[in-house]
Amino acid sequence: DAQRWASGTPIVGTPDTLAAMTTQLDVLRAMTPAQRLQAANRLYWTARHIKEAAIRARHPDWTDEQVKREVKEAFLYARG
Repeated sequence: DAQRWASGTPIVGTPDTLAAMTTQLDVLRAMTPAQRLQAANRLYWTARHIKEAAIRARHPDWTDEQVKREVKEAFLYARG
């Protein structure tokens, strides 16, 4: 189970990594759909905040509006 993703793609990693993935899968499977949605929402907003911090660090001279526009575009077009 921990050796393949649901798609059948083999998972490569150290024994510790595979054990952590197994634990993560167990936790996710134990969640209700509402809990999974809430976790996904938190992950999404955390990623946006991290992206915003990275853009601010890269462009300290940009205004808030410029930074927010760049974050929006990065997520809209799913680019790094």
